[in-house]
Amino acid sequence: MRIRMVLDGLAVLVLTLGAVGNLAAGAWSLPLWLPAWLGWTILVVSGVPIVLRRWSPRAAYILSLVATAAAVPIGGPVLAVAVVSAGCALYTFVVHRGSRASRVGFAAGLLGVGLVGIVVPNPSTATTVNFGASALIVGFALGIAVHGRREHAVIERETHAQQAVSAERLRIAREMHDVVAHSMSLIAVKAAVGNHVALEQPDQARDALRVIEDTSRETLAELRRMLGVLRDGTGVPALTPAPTLDDLRALAERAQQAGPAVDLAIDGLTELPGGVGQSVYRIAQEALTNVVKHANATTCRIHVTGGDGEVSIEVNDNGRGGEAVPGHGLIGMRERVAVYHGEFSAAPAGTGFRVYARLPYERAANR
Repeated sequence: MRIRMVLDGLAVLVLTLGAVGNLAAGAWSLPLWLPAWLGWTILVVSGVPIVLRRWSPRAAYILSLVATAAAVPIGGPVLAVAVVSAGCALYTFVVHRGSRASRVGFAAGLLGVGLVGIVVPNPSTATTVNFGASALIVGFALGIAVHGRREHAVIERETHAQQAVSAERLRIAREMHDVVAHSMSLIAVKAAVGNHVALEQPDQARDALRVIEDTSRETLAELRRMLGVLRDGTGVPALTPAPTLDDLRALAERAQQAGPAVDLAIDGLTELPGGVGQSVYRIAQEALTNVVKHANATTCRIHVTGGDGEVSIEVNDNGRGGEAVPGHGLIGMRERVAVYHGEFSAAPAGTGFRVYARLPYERAANR
């Protein structure tokens, strides 16, 4: 803002010096009928709207039209300064308002300049009307263009903000679904087991309660972390370590406690790479949740394979199979794979069901 004010001041100075230079060189002189002090006052006032427009665009434009009307009988550089000032003031007025008021002001300015130029005696009616109209048209056209560009930029920023909010909501919803669905499935299964054997096999009932306790604590910790993100409004999750291969093994062990025998095989990996580990872990978690809840399987095999810049995960069970019903879980897995432009499939295979995902993480990181 300060730089623009300085530039406006310099513009006024240049215009004023130009008019004074013409007077000193004898290229122009004030009309004999006009008092000198009044001529110089009109000249100085004509440049004021250029500076005033930053604070009050409408008042600056009105003042510029008044100064232009007063300068029409004088002509010469005084009229030139007034007309340029009117064009600058109209430009700022349109940029700030960009509404019906600015269009009415533009039309009123054109009409006023035309009528004054024709009715009031002046050195050159054609020059006055053409020069005045041209300055106003240029100021109005530039103002409309800049105003439209700014409106478009505002809409674009709002759209990006809404997209970011939607993406963050989707991410949090996906995380909460994966955590809650998996944990509640284990809790429900172990609670049913505990309730069934509570009287006849108390040791197994205590084991079931232990699994429920451990799973509940882990789930609460995950939910607190995500709720903390929502409360602070940053959308940035707490800095927690990415899942490791040990976490994946622990996940398989917890799922096995809920019923099916889980066999985990890891080839070509010593650790899960970066953020890909989170996706691999959640895909395995959701696949195991579906096995526990829907498959009625006795065995499940998880095969994680690391390759050159990619990792794949395959989950097979010997359950009842059947066509997959699209739900939040499958959608979440597909979205996680889509982030890395990978491959995903979930379909019956033999007597069971197969989930497969391939994540080319190096290519995604370089995009």
